[in-house]
Amino acid sequence: MGLVIDSQKEGGGGSSGGGRCSWGFRSLMRRKQVDSAHAKEEGHQLAKELSVLQLIAIGVGSTIGAGVYVLVGTVAREHSGPSLTISFLIAGIAAALSAFCYAELSSRCPSAGSAYHYSYICVGEGVAWLIGWALILEYTVGGSAVARGISPNLALFFGGPDSLPAFLARVQIPGLDVVVDPCAAILVLVTTGLLCVGIKESSLVQAIATTANLCVMVFVIIVGGYVGFQTGWVGYEVPSGYFPYGVNGMLAGSATVFFAFIGFDSVASTAEEVKNPQRDLPLGIGIALSICCILYMLVSVVIVGLVPYYGMDPDTPISSAFASHGMQWAVYIITAGAVTALCSNLMGSILPQVSVGTLLAFTIVAISILILRYVPPDEVPLPSSLQASIDSVSLRYTNIPQEIDGGNPKDLAGDSQGGSQHSQGKSEVSVEYPLIAKIGQDTLDELKRRKIAAWNIGFVCVGVLLLTSGASAEYLSSIPRFTLCGVGGAFTLCSLIVLSWIDQDNARHSFGHTGGFICPFVPLLPVACILINVYLLINLEVSTWIRVSAWMVGGVFVYLFYGKNHSSLRDAVYVPSAHVEEIYHSSAVVLV
Repeated sequence: MGLVIDSQKEGGGGSSGGGRCSWGFRSLMRRKQVDSAHAKEEGHQLAKELSVLQLIAIGVGSTIGAGVYVLVGTVAREHSGPSLTISFLIAGIAAALSAFCYAELSSRCPSAGSAYHYSYICVGEGVAWLIGWALILEYTVGGSAVARGISPNLALFFGGPDSLPAFLARVQIPGLDVVVDPCAAILVLVTTGLLCVGIKESSLVQAIATTANLCVMVFVIIVGGYVGFQTGWVGYEVPSGYFPYGVNGMLAGSATVFFAFIGFDSVASTAEEVKNPQRDLPLGIGIALSICCILYMLVSVVIVGLVPYYGMDPDTPISSAFASHGMQWAVYIITAGAVTALCSNLMGSILPQVSVGTLLAFTIVAISILILRYVPPDEVPLPSSLQASIDSVSLRYTNIPQEIDGGNPKDLAGDSQGGSQHSQGKSEVSVEYPLIAKIGQDTLDELKRRKIAAWNIGFVCVGVLLLTSGASAEYLSSIPRFTLCGVGGAFTLCSLIVLSWIDQDNARHSFGHTGGFICPFVPLLPVACILINVYLLINLEVSTWIRVSAWMVGGVFVYLFYGKNHSSLRDAVYVPSAHVEEIYHSSAVVLV
């Protein structure tokens, strides 16, 4: 009944296993503590300035931009064709499932860091590092894509695509396939400076830009719909049909336009600056995502109907669609909306963005929900400065068995000569104190339940990977594909049934900050989220995976040779979560 303590210090004692830890294997599983009142007392908190309306503005402003003004033309031309609306719908459903998971985690763990922060708490340091490393690439590429999307739209105000002033015009470096965009670089610097001023001021600017952008979106839907009815929706009368690239092309389009929904997780990244995170974060995420999904689908219906998909301009698809119908005056309105939307989107990209990193993050967030519900962390890392208080509390719990059976500390450990006497003593204690025996049996049952849950969460992940790989592997013959799908489906379904049958962990009621949003339909909803996200990942282009894999391998080496040795948890002492408050209280008493 003693207080089990685990030191994470490399080469240290406890149960850390110095040899294994020195190779970094144990460091992969180090987990952070949910920020609590004790962390807030240390004065590391950001100013709490944001309301639910400001969160909605940040979410919508961070999301609507590249998805409409840049991706519509590219995805329709290369993947989806007229079925672009369905691509947006599927991507929106996947994002909505992830939003439920994000909403619970953001209300339980309201600190800056989003998916990196949640995976660090629920999964471990190794996975959190890779997610953070992937998101660095995501936000860098996303921010660059959005910034570059501004230049051709801004050029329309100067008379055409190549009409920007010389100091802002794109320049191609001779001998290299590299284009330098000074306009994009200047916008990134200006936006970064604005964000550095403060979250309250930057959110106000973003709210103004988002309002202007929404007005332009409504204009596109209403006026574009009117033009479509007048002209007979020529874009839907193409000879190749609604799915020119097949269903897989439409699904590949979904994986690509998923990029258009990544802004909503920037709402979660502001958790530390929200006045009432338990209430406002879920509302902000849900409302922002709903608005964006509806607008994306309506705009795609209109634009694809105005111009055949193969005739779309990949840089300025919306304004060029109106220009093709002789509505040059509308081009200036749409271009103004595009510039403000992309600037607002750029703020969202830098505030917390290619789709691999986001899909990986959403997948890990869904897995984190399963971990939180079934096997939440039962140990908490505390700073080594609290070692004296930890030892004091540990000593109290070590002395409890002595008070019960009147023995001495040596009897508790047992020895080779008195082993049978010790066993007999334990039996007598159990008879005299049946509650102790019941507690011991309950502990064993709980350990068994946690082990079953952990294995089945792992089987879900393996099953989903096999199922989606088989479903997407068109290069395989029928028998291997059906075998992969069958085995993967069996793993996924059986694990889902087991997780539905066993009890969820009681500690989930007290984990993190309670009283906020609770994700419904667990384990079904997180498993569905994992399935959709992994399927979208599998359907991304091989070239994308090659580039991302090279980046991730670099991240692994950085972690092994730098990250694990400079972790803030390197010298942490892990104690049972049930005793954390007692240790902090003991520390406060000592200080007094």
